[in-house]
Amino acid sequence: MTEPLPAFPPGFTWGVSTASYQIEGAVSEDGRGTSVWDTFSHTPGKVRDGDTGDVACDHYHRYPEDVALMADLGVGAYRFSVAWPRIQPTGEGPANAAGLDFYDRLVDSLLASDIDPLVTLFHWDLPQPLEDAGGWLNRDTSARFGEYADLVAQRLGDRVKLWITLNEPVIVTSLGYVLGIHAPGRTGVPNAFPVLHHQLLGHGLAAAAIRRHSTAGVSLANNYTPAWAVGPDGRPETATDEDRAAAELYDLYHNRMFTDPLLHGAYPSGYELLSTVDVDSLVLDGDLEVISAPLDGLGVNYYNPTAIRAAKAGDDLPFAMVDLAGYERTGFGWPVVPDGLRETLVRLLHERYPEVLPPLWITENGCAYPRSTDDADRVSYLDGHLRAVRGAIDAGVDVRGYCVWSLLDNFEWAEGYSQRFGLVDVDFETQRRTPRASYRWYRDLIRGA
Repeated sequence: MTEPLPAFPPGFTWGVSTASYQIEGAVSEDGRGTSVWDTFSHTPGKVRDGDTGDVACDHYHRYPEDVALMADLGVGAYRFSVAWPRIQPTGEGPANAAGLDFYDRLVDSLLASDIDPLVTLFHWDLPQPLEDAGGWLNRDTSARFGEYADLVAQRLGDRVKLWITLNEPVIVTSLGYVLGIHAPGRTGVPNAFPVLHHQLLGHGLAAAAIRRHSTAGVSLANNYTPAWAVGPDGRPETATDEDRAAAELYDLYHNRMFTDPLLHGAYPSGYELLSTVDVDSLVLDGDLEVISAPLDGLGVNYYNPTAIRAAKAGDDLPFAMVDLAGYERTGFGWPVVPDGLRETLVRLLHERYPEVLPPLWITENGCAYPRSTDDADRVSYLDGHLRAVRGAIDAGVDVRGYCVWSLLDNFEWAEGYSQRFGLVDVDFETQRRTPRASYRWYRDLIRGA
């Protein structure tokens, strides 16, 4: 029998996470504009089975039911995102009142159930008109993001517990603008540095806007992953020096490029190896001061380590991502490595950024498994990763809260509805919500905390 989880510190926050395009639906209601994910999902061949987020979980209409599920679960926080196209249908100009009204109702409903709102301003649904003008390749998008943040903070700033400006800028950069797997579907290595810099600049401008209207904390959530050098068989023990050098370069890109500017006010040494554009024309005087304004927290999204080998002749990238051998896998095919979360918190953050690291929040951690399972795999996954969090806390890391990804089964981006991450099962034909065994396990954990 598994030993009970060790106790977490007093005041530790238990929560769940979602994102607007993945659950809301109602894509053409109440003045909402078109996002890049509306366009991408309606482009044949881009999303598995031709799925779209047009209806998703219909959270826009069913949020009272979902808040009731969270209240029964006993969570103290709900991390959700605001859909930029609901607030500014074209990405600029005055606020759409109906869009703000929806989030106003949602926030009030959460507070009535003693659930703190953790609000993400950008979880990938960029207004399509901004993308038509260049998207995150265009410096102007950073300014537009600051203006959008100002509108939301004016309306919700008195009630939000924690603001999260951006979600996973590294994934937007890599999958959206370099590899083309996600919206907006652009490709090209030269896109990487402009997109990452403009997102970070947008974060800084948004943070300043939030502070004009709210005393709540400001943070950013990124996807973090230990880069493990491996050999041709996907195992660390067969890695060569060339593989280890490639893994260090991947760590520089995936982890440090999106964190050093926030906490040190500078891009890390060696970043020039990852840029094929004129950096001086992109990083203007004052940019890094805007980006590195003090944070009140840092969000950590963790799913698994990344196995890296040296690039081969003809590869477009200076490293190659391969399957990590020797571990159980989720339904998504991702390796289950709980200790990778402890490594992320301790080595990649706590030890790398002494004295400047703000308190950490686990803003996403979870797993997808097929509906037919008894959910024991999900319970085991969560149990193992929470033990890793507790281990990091014991090592001195200041972790304030943990949010499971996700409350509900949802639209899982390019995988459509094929991957089920929810503590709550969703029948997408009837919209019936059915709590899983992992929901009950998490509820019991929270009640016993």
